[in-house]
Amino acid sequence: MNTVLIPPLAAWSEAENATRMTSSSHSSEIQPGMRVRHPGRPDWGIGQVQSVVGERVTVNFENAGKLLINTAVVSLDVEDD
Repeated sequence: MNTVLIPPLAAWSEAENATRMTSSSHSSEIQPGMRVRHPGRPDWGIGQVQSVVGERVTVNFENAGKLLINTAVVSLDVEDD
């Protein structure tokens, strides 16, 4: 499994920090089998959710393979079927 490194909050601008701290986590809405996209990495393609444990979501992306996403930091976009 690949690991995605997220920069520490100090590396982001104040505006980015505010957005990340106030954006709601979608992990409670995301379920295994759903198709999602990472908004910051369109090159990864569509991914299928493999598992959800709290805010940790494992997604198998078309072009990036299986990755662990922290939904406290990234809100995944759910694709319509």
